[in-house]
Amino acid sequence: MYISKVIIEGFRNFPKNTVEFNDGVNVIIGHNNAGKTSLLKAIALIIDQNLTKKLEIDDFSKAVSIADLQAKAPEVVISLVIDQSEGEDLTSDDLVTVADWLVKLDAPYQAKLTYRFSLPFEKHGDYHIALAGCTTKQDAWLVIKHEFLRFYQNKIYGGEPALRVIADSSALQKFDFQFLTAIRDVERDMFTGKNTMLRDVLDFFMDYEIKSADDAVKNKDVKLAEIKALKASFTTKAGGLIQDLQTRMEAGKKHILSYATQTGATFNNALPDFDGAISDVEMYSALKLIIGYAGLDITIPATHNGLGYNNLIFMSLLLAKMQVNADGNYLGGNAKVFPVLAIEEPEAHLHPAMQYKFLKFLKENKNKRKVRQIFVTTHSTQITSAVSLDEIICLHNEKGVISAGYPGKVFPNTAEGQDAKAYVQRFLDATRSDMLFAQKIIFVEGLAEELLIPTLAKYCGENLEDQHVAVVPVGGRFFDHFLTLFDTTNSYAIPKKVACLKDRDPERKENAESYYESCYPYRYEQDNANYVYRDHLAAKIAAYSRHPNIRFFGQNHPKGKTFEYELSLVNIDSKLLITKSIANKKELEDLVDLYAQAKPTADLLSRLGKSRANEDLKDAIISLTAPDWTDDDKNKAIIATRYLKSVGKGENALELANLLEINLGLPTGAPAGAATPVQQAFNVPSYINDAIVWICQ
Repeated sequence: MYISKVIIEGFRNFPKNTVEFNDGVNVIIGHNNAGKTSLLKAIALIIDQNLTKKLEIDDFSKAVSIADLQAKAPEVVISLVIDQSEGEDLTSDDLVTVADWLVKLDAPYQAKLTYRFSLPFEKHGDYHIALAGCTTKQDAWLVIKHEFLRFYQNKIYGGEPALRVIADSSALQKFDFQFLTAIRDVERDMFTGKNTMLRDVLDFFMDYEIKSADDAVKNKDVKLAEIKALKASFTTKAGGLIQDLQTRMEAGKKHILSYATQTGATFNNALPDFDGAISDVEMYSALKLIIGYAGLDITIPATHNGLGYNNLIFMSLLLAKMQVNADGNYLGGNAKVFPVLAIEEPEAHLHPAMQYKFLKFLKENKNKRKVRQIFVTTHSTQITSAVSLDEIICLHNEKGVISAGYPGKVFPNTAEGQDAKAYVQRFLDATRSDMLFAQKIIFVEGLAEELLIPTLAKYCGENLEDQHVAVVPVGGRFFDHFLTLFDTTNSYAIPKKVACLKDRDPERKENAESYYESCYPYRYEQDNANYVYRDHLAAKIAAYSRHPNIRFFGQNHPKGKTFEYELSLVNIDSKLLITKSIANKKELEDLVDLYAQAKPTADLLSRLGKSRANEDLKDAIISLTAPDWTDDDKNKAIIATRYLKSVGKGENALELANLLEINLGLPTGAPAGAATPVQQAFNVPSYINDAIVWICQ
């Protein structure tokens, strides 16, 4: 069996939500305050028998109106749906455990547990009278807290919740829910034999070679007899040690007890003395955890280790304890049937390589059925890169509305859909999976846009970091693969706002049998008799113009081509674009100067160096005619074309981003006569400005 879903109503930031789970590993991700910890707490309220079931006023969802509060006392209702696992043996203890909670008898069976925290019916009349005088939600919650919260009761029902059948506590005890919070005191929890967890683990694994022997070699009675003999031998040896201590303390004891006589403690012939015996279990209190290093003759106390290392040790001991708890031979009828491990933010104490190893370790324990179901909340891209899309659950909080997305379920079960899924899976490595954690996303084609868009956003008056916007390069051909993750027309999608910056990239071909080839705007639709033309942008903009959460933006005008080309077009007289690493630097500077001097097109063409590409550019520009192409349009096309051919995208973009950041920090005006540099004007392409305004609004 496994927990297939949780249905939460009225709890914290979950006014009414359903979250589905996998049979195995569940990695729950999301930005801060998306509800990850609350989700684990909701599960724990039902199956963690050591957790208090009484809630505080801040555990109620506040997504209600004053009218709602006056009409009905708030309550928290959480239901766990438990499904039959694939290949599960119906004669196993699983079905016996949930038999009284079944809501579906046919295979695969389904059971339900429901936690309800509510005001008793007899208090409803007083509640309505008290709330009638409240005029604000704040007043209403204060009244509930001070006058009614103490009357609230919690119940756990099995089966259909409407029937109100209390779940049997002995069956609930069969769940072993271990919850490791992000902040924990591992020294307190594990380092000495006096600790209950360590004592339980040591007691179980003492004489393990006997306990784990094949029953065909040693039956149960033989094992018990051998262990009993070892315990008796230890007690005898320990008795000799106690006697040695008594002998060594003989004189000192008389001196100590003399004080008892003087204080009157020997009244009525009462004589204090020292005596005792010690068993192997009691000897555990003398043990402490140490760490030895292979090849080095040294050991150190575990308390001297780093917090991350000790957390790994603690989790290994905890898994050992869960094995103890599930062993029917050791605990009999008290053995747990369904061990569940929940870990909050393991990356808080583990470096990236250790995070990957730790997750692999958890999966191996699940496969060996030492843990039946695992829940991990995380902000770590290392962990998300180490699991499959099917194991990831994305929580998203948009203005207080919580929703869950399932990356592994959004791709259609077709050859094309599964190919897209495989591509996205490979893409989501440790440097790219930040898109799953961001509040909003801007998809771009390449490295240049990734480096420059955050800076250009500042020129538009926005800071993408403050807006929790991730800029992710996905390549021009693969937008659709990634949009599948976020397309909210699919109920499993992650509902993030997504802007796509795509190049127009005009193309042409001679006939139906030939292939499309890239062309510059000044070649576009100039020879319709011999060529067929298309671009990569117009159809995308139209297709997503009314989409609920996705938009496309690009150089959607006849003279547009690529990101770099557009930067040059809108900053045609700026030398900020001409960075140190750019090729043809002197030629570009001269072209910009000629343009600033309003020189004719012929002068700009004559400045071009001798190359086949430049000869093609000259021929194309000369053939252009008004009114579609003015002299100014031609001059801009010459400079933008030479700029595009001269940039090495990555290095140039990094330099340009640095220059633009420096320029942004300069004063917009300088005192008269001062030599202080002033900020140069720089224009952001209109489609980028539109995209940033839309994503940030």
